Amino acid sequence: MIFGPFKLALRIVAGIVSVIVLYFAVTFVQIWLTSHEHSDAHANAILVFGTTEDNGVASPELQARLDQAVVLYRQGRAPWVVVTGGNRPGDDFTESQVSKTFLEQHGVPSARILQGFGNDTWQNVATALPLMKEHDIATVITVTDPFHEYRAMAISSAQGLRPVPSPVPDSPTIKHSLWRYYLKETFDVGVGRIIGYGRLSSWTSAPARIFHSSGT
Repeated sequence: MIFGPFKLALRIVAGIVSVIVLYFAVTFVQIWLTSHEHSDAHANAILVFGTTEDNGVASPELQARLDQAVVLYRQGRAPWVVVTGGNRPGDDFTESQVSKTFLEQHGVPSARILQGFGNDTWQNVATALPLMKEHDIATVITVTDPFHEYRAMAISSAQGLRPVPSPVPDSPTIKHSLWRYYLKETFDVGVGRIIGYGRLSSWTSAPARIFHSSGT
């Protein structure tokens, strides 16, 4: 009987661990399934999540997202394109500025591009949201890397938007240690759903800097 409480404690700990493992396993499956979804729905805007730029030029990863946005815009899937992303210390350009220039060079009218900023996914949406509300944008086609699609949609939903997925089909990112990206997303989504994506952003990212607004 002396080991009874100890065995009970072990069972409780084992049960908690099992629940946590199952929770993150289900989260991983949800992220994986969403990464392969491609909606054919129309929306008010195409929302492009920012990623790295190289001294005023879109990185291959960012260009892949922008190429996808151009295709969707030319198909008439949405009348607006929203670009996002800030800059890192020492950078002269923001990701959204580079994205806007790229889109203009590929035939998207400047007047149809709205610009947000932000240091992470939550901030990407939050900084663009006021402009989107001004233009009555409620539905968005979220364009990002496949492993990021679930979290991008979840954060868009958490801020009042109604997203549908359009992950980049051939992103250069998927050629480099893809499993690490999925594991990171699993952790971020798992934790974000518990404590709130906005709170997680406030804990892990510097406040967004607003450079300027664009739109009509």
